[in-house]
Amino acid sequence: MPGRIIRNIPNLITCCNLLSGCVAVVATMNGNVQTAFIFILAGAAFDFCDGLAARLLHAYSPMGKELDSLADLITFGLAPALMCFKALCNIEWPEAIRLIPYAAFILAAAAALRLARFNIETHPDTTFSGLAVPANAIFWCGQILWIQGAAEPFYGYILIAEAVLFSLLMTSRIPMFSLKFHNLTWKDNSIRYIFLIVMPLFIILSGIKGVACIILWYIILSVLTCRK
Repeated sequence: MPGRIIRNIPNLITCCNLLSGCVAVVATMNGNVQTAFIFILAGAAFDFCDGLAARLLHAYSPMGKELDSLADLITFGLAPALMCFKALCNIEWPEAIRLIPYAAFILAAAAALRLARFNIETHPDTTFSGLAVPANAIFWCGQILWIQGAAEPFYGYILIAEAVLFSLLMTSRIPMFSLKFHNLTWKDNSIRYIFLIVMPLFIILSGIKGVACIILWYIILSVLTCRK
């Protein structure tokens, strides 16, 4: 019995990720973006911890892998898609295109495709193939805070363009560097150190909204430095 409990600790942590995503969805539908952001960050922390727990406890399982993807789809796929949808619903659209806010859900579909592909492919520890779904979610938290309350169609078109762009990035084969450190040398981790050194500047200059800029900075560095 103790062994069975230990094997399920990573799954319990994954369920905390899923529950965080559910709260983020409710907060988003209630118009509380900051609360949604907090629970998406909590989900990201649980997402990190479940993998760490699985490695430390040697408790890998096929069910855990699938459960992790299902939780990530809620927290990092559906929740940010709803953020984008709610922001688009606040835009004063012409009658002919009043249904355009529903385009935001391409983010959820792209996240599902990204997670499904991740589960069936092998991948190195140093890079990801395409933008990871937690990075997508964090970008949208910051971006929605930037344009919160905007009603002009101009901002809506920007959001639609970004939704298409980030959907393409998630499903692309563009290599994106991982933040995992296997050692602390500058030679092997220069891109990670550069990213981490610059990252606080965005928060200092823009506050919590700066997280969107951090993800853009991550994407630019990946495109400029990573090679297949």
